[in-house]
Amino acid sequence: MNALELRKLNYTELAAKLDEAKEELFNLRFQLVTNQLDNTARLKDVKRDVARIATVMREQEIAAWQAQQEEA
Repeated sequence: MNALELRKLNYTELAAKLDEAKEELFNLRFQLVTNQLDNTARLKDVKRDVARIATVMREQEIAAWQAQQEEA
């Protein structure tokens, strides 16, 4: 997923996507260690997905905090 698609999701959906991506990364690492991984480039893609999701989640947290500060 790209960042634009992720920004359309709410925080709980992003958290679910992050859990899925971390689980996939764990499985890929396990396959790598047991020499069952065919596409090693997938590891890099999933790592980037995890980072991208975490970044968008943090952006949303900051936006919510700023909105709260403006109300006060």
